Amino acid sequence: MAVKKIGRIVRRPGLKLGDPDIEVRVAEDLLSQPGVPTNNTDVDFYSRSYPLESHSITFSADREWVADNFEPEESALRQEHEGLLEPLVKAARASGEIEPQTKPAPNKNVTADIRRRAKELGFGEIGFTKFDRRYIYLSKKKWAKYDHAVCIAFEQDYERTQATPSTFAEFAHVGTYRTMSLACLILADYIRGLGYHAQVHSPTDNSGAYIPMFVEAGLGQLGANGQLLSPHFGSRARLMIISTDAIVTYDQPVDYGMHKLCQQCQVCINRCPGRAISREKVWWRGVLKNKLTYERCRPVMGHYTGCGVCMKVCPVQKYGMKPVLEHYIETGEVLGKGTHELEGFNVAGKGYFGPGELPHFDNEFFNIPHTTIEDHLFVQLKEKVASGKMPDGEAGVLAMMEFKEKLEKAITKSKQNLKQGKPDEG
Repeated sequence: MAVKKIGRIVRRPGLKLGDPDIEVRVAEDLLSQPGVPTNNTDVDFYSRSYPLESHSITFSADREWVADNFEPEESALRQEHEGLLEPLVKAARASGEIEPQTKPAPNKNVTADIRRRAKELGFGEIGFTKFDRRYIYLSKKKWAKYDHAVCIAFEQDYERTQATPSTFAEFAHVGTYRTMSLACLILADYIRGLGYHAQVHSPTDNSGAYIPMFVEAGLGQLGANGQLLSPHFGSRARLMIISTDAIVTYDQPVDYGMHKLCQQCQVCINRCPGRAISREKVWWRGVLKNKLTYERCRPVMGHYTGCGVCMKVCPVQKYGMKPVLEHYIETGEVLGKGTHELEGFNVAGKGYFGPGELPHFDNEFFNIPHTTIEDHLFVQLKEKVASGKMPDGEAGVLAMMEFKEKLEKAITKSKQNLKQGKPDEG
């Protein structure tokens, strides 16, 4: 006999083209509000006064540090990945300038056409909403075009994801990036064939924070791990957007019960190796969320193959939203919580950690640069002067000339990456 009363039933399209619709039953005590609690006045304020910027720009020094600390196998994987992905990123960068191939049919709504073609190309979740410029990065605001967002999610390999963190698991997301980037370019070309513009927003050269638009399009809710929890594959997906001027019908945000379920679950919070996820929700830039502490998360990602434990141990990722919610209705408990099957993970060089066990890191482990390459050079120069290691006379002049040369190279590299659209490390 069920111990929880059903509050609502959400009907969603099947995972693949031709699959029957699914029904997701949500317990009454998990209901809160569609989407994510948001204070739009605050979102407006922060988008104007403190606009978002890409991690690859704001924290370029730590990206360089991470790259310098790759193991040989992972370094080879990254180089291969970037080489294969770079032409797709460049194609996405130029996509907004391509003119439609024909004139559109008068007043025809093409939502169903785009949704069907996206399914044919392998995308598991497709939704439509306003292209919300409040979440676009400062460096991309002038680049981003068109008013409507086609939000598309591509599932990554299940088995490899469960091996997180490892180089074996890294193949899951780097391969997904390449597959979905090509598929999205094809989808954009299809939209142009309908008579409309289509600009591809890459998953590795992000133009902004995509999850808020996915939530508005009804494709899931923000999880405690900071990831989109969608009906079919939870957070085991990669996200991208096509902005367009096509005539489409917007979807609406949905309450899947994740906002409250995450607070009862908290497995990702308990299992995070860096202890980086806040246990209680806080208001951040106008959104109520479990805030991630970047300075605790990023070093673990850098040392251990992108980490991803918060994705691996999420029951919605492992079992799917429907089974997790059904188990909660029947038992009042979170499926898999407290078990080795869900919560266990290995950390290279440190061993296996089951429920209640976490690796220990000393303070030096978290001491990586959290700024731009240019600013980090100034930090290093300041430390050199403060420690008395800066030489006087001709040697000091040479040291300053060396600093100037490094700074010029860093600035040039940053400008080139910004202009060419180099892929992020993902």
